[in-house]
Amino acid sequence: MDILANLQLGFSIAFSPWTLMLAVVGCFIGTIVGALPGLGPSNGVAIMIPLTFSMGLDATASLVLLTAIYYGAMYGGRISSILLNIPGDEPALMTTLDGYPMAKAGRAGDALVISGVASFVGAFLATIGLMLLAPLLSRIAYQFGPAEYFALYVLAFSTLGGISSNNQAKAAIASCFGLMIAMIGLDPNSGMPRLTGGNLHLMDGVDFLVAIVGLFAVSEVFFFIESHGKSGALGITLGKVTIPWAEIWTTRWTMLRSSFLGFIAGVLPGAGASLGSFMTYMMEKGIAGEKGGFGTGVAKGVAAPEAGNNAAAGGALVPMLTLGVPGSGTTAVLLAVLMTLNITPGPTLFSDRPDVVWGLIASLLIANFVLLAMNVPMVKVFVRILQVPPALLMPAVTMISFVGIYSLTGSYFDLILVVAFGVLGYVLRKMDVPTVPVIMGILLGNQMEKQLRDAMVLSEGDWTYLFSSGISVGLIIAAVLGFLAPMFLRRYMTKPQAISD
Repeated sequence: MDILANLQLGFSIAFSPWTLMLAVVGCFIGTIVGALPGLGPSNGVAIMIPLTFSMGLDATASLVLLTAIYYGAMYGGRISSILLNIPGDEPALMTTLDGYPMAKAGRAGDALVISGVASFVGAFLATIGLMLLAPLLSRIAYQFGPAEYFALYVLAFSTLGGISSNNQAKAAIASCFGLMIAMIGLDPNSGMPRLTGGNLHLMDGVDFLVAIVGLFAVSEVFFFIESHGKSGALGITLGKVTIPWAEIWTTRWTMLRSSFLGFIAGVLPGAGASLGSFMTYMMEKGIAGEKGGFGTGVAKGVAAPEAGNNAAAGGALVPMLTLGVPGSGTTAVLLAVLMTLNITPGPTLFSDRPDVVWGLIASLLIANFVLLAMNVPMVKVFVRILQVPPALLMPAVTMISFVGIYSLTGSYFDLILVVAFGVLGYVLRKMDVPTVPVIMGILLGNQMEKQLRDAMVLSEGDWTYLFSSGISVGLIIAAVLGFLAPMFLRRYMTKPQAISD
């Protein structure tokens, strides 16, 4: 009954004309962002953050707009995967294995429609899972003390590299670098400056929004400059788009299984949609066997990863809202937005700000139907977006980034930091070092330090207190397994052609 009452509250917020408009606009923008190769949901949300704050949106409206962009980008990533054989983002990598062969066989329209329906099923079921699981997990979170929260942060950092990184050591180094940046500023206990170099502008620390926009949006501009502004071009001509009802029906169990497994992968802190996409594809390939034809252009090979990665996107919101620990890179960006709005994610969020949580959940339920309506009949519109020259796109990204940051802080020094983080992001990506762990370190570093200090104060300096409960021990074991497992799984992700043999 509580869920029904809360949903009633949520829908009363979601069906307001302003919130409904933001959800529709976010879905449209997100699909465009996802369709453009290289941007992805993290970049799309990061680019829109300054604009969101400059519009003066409240917490619920900001979160609805940005999560609609997030969901839309997860939908849109399949378009360039199928038509260009270029994943719009990392989770869409597995879609290329069967999506592009379908397109080359003259079935691009069928592949796009099947993937759109699978995305809807995965995202819709994940939103239902968020609605049912998040309140339960928020009650369990009351059992967490300093030791348990510290172990949870360790788990998040251990799984950050995931299978999307080519080297776990590089991911660990990036996490440490982010933690170091988080230490810049005044020590919360002694008040002494740390790592400021005597610069007064750094006494309050580094604003994580500055770091996010620099690492994601501005670094993308540098890559654009390096590529000399090459124009996009379609590799496949899209003919008449029809709905292949028979194939959608035959893939129904694939979509359901993949949605469930993808959601579980998304709930794991740091695992993200890449793991959900990979696991679901491999599961369905194993079920189908050699006669399944995976890798040659089959509908199930398109439906499985799309349902999996969209379900993982919804699952990643669960630990962010209930524990304050992002489940993916994009939810790390969303966490920064909540913190900027003085909203603390965690077990008390559901009781203190039910309007934010349930307004978001209701808006996401509506957004899924909006995205389904957009991504089937309007698919030709989004396909044309791929033909927009980057020379027109990237200057707009640059303008939004700089104007937005300056409107938020009014500080020229922050603009210098944005450029510095842009250069840093460019260098890190050239070295194949993931940037998400850096952001996570900046976001969670101070909280991780606080929980460790509180644990040491409670135990009078006894470090074994960190392993004093079953929850903390279980989280530490999961952290070790989460760090080691990708080393064995990564070869399948980095060599997708071997999967389709």
